[in-house]
Amino acid sequence: MVASTDGRGGTSSGRSFQARTPGRFQLEAAIQSVHAERARTGRSDWAAIALFYEKLIRISPALGTRVGYAAAVAEASGPETGISVLDAIEPEGVSNYQPYWAVRAHLLQRLGKTREASDVYDRAIGLAEDPAVREFLIQKRG
Repeated sequence: MVASTDGRGGTSSGRSFQARTPGRFQLEAAIQSVHAERARTGRSDWAAIALFYEKLIRISPALGTRVGYAAAVAEASGPETGISVLDAIEPEGVSNYQPYWAVRAHLLQRLGKTREASDVYDRAIGLAEDPAVREFLIQKRG
């Protein structure tokens, strides 16, 4: 990792950790680190991932961050909670954002709302640009 200098001989990433206020990249790295632990432990600490996303949203409330948070919250606290997080996102911002529809479809499927999930999967599939993602979603839809 390359850190930028702060003009006083320190680095921005070093200052961030010393002040215990991690920045966007540190939080993204923390999320990936928790995901990577799954290879070693066989499980994901979804509560930790959700917490890191919550902190990341305060710094960078991008659409992808909010959708990632919804997915993590759903894994930690149940699909109803994840759907609530998705419902709080502005509808005009998600109309063509494929990951939103893929997460929503997955959560609806987990809730047993098969017909609604299938319709939402169709939307996610239609928005998928990558053939591998499209095929994955087709298989998930069933």
